[in-house]
Amino acid sequence: MALAQPKITATEERLSALRLPESGVWLARARGAAQDRVRTMGLPAARDEYWKFTPPGTLVQPEAPQAAVFRHDEAPVFDGIERLKIVFVDGVFDAAASDPLEGEGLQIERLADVAAQDIHWARDLYGVLETRGQTPVDRPLAALNTAYASDGILIRVTGHVSKPVSLIYHHESTSSDAILHHVMKVEEGASLTLLENGPAAARFNKVMEVDVADSAAFHHVRAQGRDHERRAATHIFARLGRESTFKSFTLTVNGKMTRNECVIELTGDDAVAHVAGAALGDGDFHGDDTVFVTHDAVNCESRQVFKKVLRNGATGVFQGKILVKPGAQQTDGYQISQSLLLDGDSQFLAKPELEIYADDVACSHGSTSGAIDEDALFYLRARGIPGNVATDLLTLAFLAQAVDEIEDETLRTEMAARLEGWLSRRSG
Repeated sequence: MALAQPKITATEERLSALRLPESGVWLARARGAAQDRVRTMGLPAARDEYWKFTPPGTLVQPEAPQAAVFRHDEAPVFDGIERLKIVFVDGVFDAAASDPLEGEGLQIERLADVAAQDIHWARDLYGVLETRGQTPVDRPLAALNTAYASDGILIRVTGHVSKPVSLIYHHESTSSDAILHHVMKVEEGASLTLLENGPAAARFNKVMEVDVADSAAFHHVRAQGRDHERRAATHIFARLGRESTFKSFTLTVNGKMTRNECVIELTGDDAVAHVAGAALGDGDFHGDDTVFVTHDAVNCESRQVFKKVLRNGATGVFQGKILVKPGAQQTDGYQISQSLLLDGDSQFLAKPELEIYADDVACSHGSTSGAIDEDALFYLRARGIPGNVATDLLTLAFLAQAVDEIEDETLRTEMAARLEGWLSRRSG
């Protein structure tokens, strides 16, 4: 179907503001194909089915909207955890602030450093999982990223990595427009924990492609930064082999516009995929989590657990789908999305979906939206707990199911503490 002229015009205006980075044969081919995909699909518009809840204008306009830099004296996220740190400032790699790109069981390289090579192991993954994720739903911002990403981290995991790799994103320029593309290849039997934190830029477009081989494990914990005026579109594309594990958790507080997409394919029997998120929105906050999980193997498990707390006119969005293909018997698919509205001005928009073509499955989805339980609030206040403290306690209890999806206890405690700190600052 031909694109409408307004979409063609908007797409060409955005592309004209960008330049394809210099690349070797394998990367140039991937970039060119991605650029073609963008032109074929057109950048998202408000009338597109999967963008009807989230206005894409500021994510696709040629210039990044201005975003003030947020200064605070809070200790950095994950600061007390021993990790290998890789730092980007407004999308530019900061070698002085980063640790050496090496570690036991790891091969780490920058996309910018290998871009000129004519052959590289990432050739079989860069843009490949993103391309697979374009069916049946177009994800043009991800294709835009594959074409124009200026840098990123390529990690090949060959063993059990005991120390997490931590990607740290700093925002220093009010007009920065960062595009980063990461590739993770977790070999058979290997395991990696990846941490991400920080606002990254005034506008941030990030893609992460994750290939988890048979019996391998990938754990991901992300905190998206407290700069309120930032805007971000992030994508994770994951492919899981036999008996593999993929678990991802995202904490989102503040942000005028945040769209997190996660597209997962379970292609090997007995694979497990969990995706979870906790969001706290205040005022002109818009947080969108869009998830698509495809079961294409036997006896696989997936979980989607998303909780959002909204007030003062904030908007939360959840779009989640479980697709069970023919032959994917003994599938266990679970999806829950819930919001806690602390006033009458905020809104939660949800679109849960199941599409099942196998008969031996256990799949469920649910979505609810409501206010603080007045009986529970009265119970706490009757025992001398101040109203704001009681509200915070009930809010933390509401978010606990999502936070509990983090497997590592230290990281789970860290995320819970960040949530408690956000609530106490707002109450104060």
